[in-house]
Amino acid sequence: MLFVRTEGIVNTMIRAPLILAGLIVMAIGMPFQSSFSTTKTLELTMYSDGSTHISSQIQVDSFSPDYEINLFGPSVDNFVAVGENGFLLTSEIVNNTAIVDTFGSSSITIDYDIHDLISKEGRIWTFSFDSPSDYSLLMPSNSIIVGMSTIPKNMEITDEQTMLELSSGETEINYILGTPQTPVDPTPPPQPTPTEDYTIPIIIGGIAAAGIGGASIMIKKNKTKSSSIQTEIKEEKPKNEPVDPQRIFDYVPDMREDDKKIVRFISENGGQVFESELRKKFLQPRTTMWRAVKRLERLGVIEINKKDMQNLVILKKDLEEEE
Repeated sequence: MLFVRTEGIVNTMIRAPLILAGLIVMAIGMPFQSSFSTTKTLELTMYSDGSTHISSQIQVDSFSPDYEINLFGPSVDNFVAVGENGFLLTSEIVNNTAIVDTFGSSSITIDYDIHDLISKEGRIWTFSFDSPSDYSLLMPSNSIIVGMSTIPKNMEITDEQTMLELSSGETEINYILGTPQTPVDPTPPPQPTPTEDYTIPIIIGGIAAAGIGGASIMIKKNKTKSSSIQTEIKEEKPKNEPVDPQRIFDYVPDMREDDKKIVRFISENGGQVFESELRKKFLQPRTTMWRAVKRLERLGVIEINKKDMQNLVILKKDLEEEE
């Protein structure tokens, strides 16, 4: 006869399902912790040269030493990653993947330019994008949409630029740049019939002579006044005189319009400003302005110095030497 000890059987039968449930919860929770990431915001800005700027904020696992980001194509420029504390994070890009050292950040912001989302055939530009999440899209200035594969969630126009709110998934937008111009009438205006009357030339000659005499007097006065004004300006100007913005634009003829505005602002403020002043002037976040400043530095028109724990942006004078 087989004797079975029945003490504790009831307690064991009650505890076994609880232990099993706990093990199941742990098994399910572990993959989520190791692969946790969420795209909080995704913003795209299209430019007239066919490039697109990507700005995204991603929630990541702060316990993971690095995070692998799938980029939206291999043609990547100006990649910048910033942690939640505002510090730049080191990163490495391989093809269309970026590996970012998180340094304990639970949220990272990435910015980069890409050239793989827009193509052109004739006058028609085509934007093609397969988004993993909802996103906003800012069209180029003076662009006209002629076709769209999806209906946007929202659409508004600000300063001749169209802002679209789009859902996740595939989207294709066809557009053209510029507005139709009014045709010019090829018929020349009627010409007056010539006459032999010399009264008008005599009057015009007298007016011209009087104008020349008055202009010479005004020039002398203006020279005297300008010399005194220039003396005052020289006393008030700093030793580091700003560079003429047009000279910089001639040096980099394909510079973006938003970069030209930054150069003009720096020139108007004595040729040097703090990066914080640029962010305040143009209402741009830290990462966007840092990307623009680094782009101007690569073009060779500015230099960045540290002063009082801030970035001092200075226009370069010796542009010819950089050529």
